[in-house]
Amino acid sequence: MTSVKNVLDRVLTWVCVALFAVLVVDVTWQVFARQVLDQPSGWSEELAKYLFIWLGLFGSALVFGERGHIAVDFAVKKLPEKVKIAITAVVQLAILAFTGLVLIWGGFRVVDLAWDQNLTGLPTNVGPLYLALPISGILIAFYTVYHLVRILVGAESAVEDAEPDVL
Repeated sequence: MTSVKNVLDRVLTWVCVALFAVLVVDVTWQVFARQVLDQPSGWSEELAKYLFIWLGLFGSALVFGERGHIAVDFAVKKLPEKVKIAITAVVQLAILAFTGLVLIWGGFRVVDLAWDQNLTGLPTNVGPLYLALPISGILIAFYTVYHLVRILVGAESAVEDAEPDVL
């Protein structure tokens, strides 16, 4: 499972880099067309919007893979280890439930509803662009299960100590 995660991390990192690079080129073209050519490009604004959404969702999945998401754990750090593990398991299960309901199930519903809707600025339909929701949800669900299993078997600590406590 760790080797799958490592490959997924690398692929997701490169997908995020590629999305960001295309976003930079697109926005640069948008500014150039508006300011220099004095002919605003309608499609570049639409493309930038969807690139930014895809980048945000895939970037958040990558952060979940690294357990780098925001966690308010100052009180949990002071608890006994078994309680930390129990609370972390509950939190991971809550994340899994939210991801399953909102991103995966809700994402597929949105994709289904919007599959045939046309975009005015781009020569594509909206539905395929909304696939970022369930795809990122599946990635986040995988990372959540991965970390939950590792925490329960003792391969990872229940609470990551990324920053030292300052008192």
